[in-house]
Amino acid sequence: MIRKVNRPFYLLIVLLFFLTLACQAATNPENILPVSTVDAQAIVAQAVATVRAEAPVVEPVGLAGTAVNSQISTELEQRLVQVYRQVNPSVVHIFVYFQNEFLGSGTGFVFDSEGHIVTNNHVIADGDEYEVVFPDGQRQYGNVVGTDVDSDLAVLQVSDLPANAPPVTLADSSNLQVGQFVVAIGNPFGEASSMSVGIISALGRTLESQRLVSGGYFSIPQIIQTDAAINPGNSGGPLLNLDGNVIGVNSAILSRTGANSGVGYAIPVNAVRNIAPALIATGRYRYPYMGISMRSEPFTLRELETLALPSQGVWVSGVGQGTPAEKAGLIGHNLDAAFRPDGDYIIAIDGVPVNSSDDLLSYLVFETQVGETVELTVIRRGEEIKVPLTLGERP
Repeated sequence: MIRKVNRPFYLLIVLLFFLTLACQAATNPENILPVSTVDAQAIVAQAVATVRAEAPVVEPVGLAGTAVNSQISTELEQRLVQVYRQVNPSVVHIFVYFQNEFLGSGTGFVFDSEGHIVTNNHVIADGDEYEVVFPDGQRQYGNVVGTDVDSDLAVLQVSDLPANAPPVTLADSSNLQVGQFVVAIGNPFGEASSMSVGIISALGRTLESQRLVSGGYFSIPQIIQTDAAINPGNSGGPLLNLDGNVIGVNSAILSRTGANSGVGYAIPVNAVRNIAPALIATGRYRYPYMGISMRSEPFTLRELETLALPSQGVWVSGVGQGTPAEKAGLIGHNLDAAFRPDGDYIIAIDGVPVNSSDDLLSYLVFETQVGETVELTVIRRGEEIKVPLTLGERP
């Protein structure tokens, strides 16, 4: 087999040969040529010129890559510095007390020019007095305006918002993509105004709320998963994109030690956009409600074949008495040993496909309101039908 010789590499070998020869002529006493007759620099210069003339125009990959990487690194660094300078003045440290006893601390951020501060419900839940400390050292009492256990969001208000603490800008969490760089600013372990960097690791996660209802928990949909370092004390702080806009509220970590292990969760900012104004206006948020229980485990292929159902959809396992679902005529059924498909299987809401229970919950929370009538597309005993349902308020 004939092997193609890389010409620049061959000429580089020639260069090294001539360089060695020159060095020997200058240092070896047994060389018959006088040192004065050997112009080592001329030999090297000629060889280098030859290699450069024969080499491709493209720079070596290592050198070109180093230059590009250096440029990218510098631009990213400058962007991160700018994000911190832009947003940190609006990120506060919240100290929580109960009957004059210190309970712990968390993070929040300025939501509007009225002095409203968004944070996590679990940060303030057990307190009766709150101190809000701004990065410049100003301290004020914070008054609870509204709380929502199901979304783990709460709003405090200070009486005199500092001029150098402007409201943050909210992004649109429906446009996020896995792999995006993100920045978390908060007060982990009480270390004020700390910043960490990571990426969006996953989208569409769910977290259980802290409120137990009828033997189960409601879920918080569209949770953002990130590997940015989030630790106790970060709760309630902003998760930001590289434009310095809030994409989520840091809320929880998955850890066996209580410290960051690379899996953190943030409530999507679109939930903040819907819920925070309601908390400010009325102190609470009214969730749309259907009144069904859903099968949580996906069907296997064999089960889907037995039931003659598509793989995307939500099995209605139960319908609550007196609920909007019962009034609409939905049928729930816990499959028995015979595996008879007597219940309803929801495959769309308002024409939007429903692939899982998370999809249905997300649509209800982010796209509907109490009192609105939605249209469900349902498979019932092998037949596809439309079922109108007027949403109630989550109990």
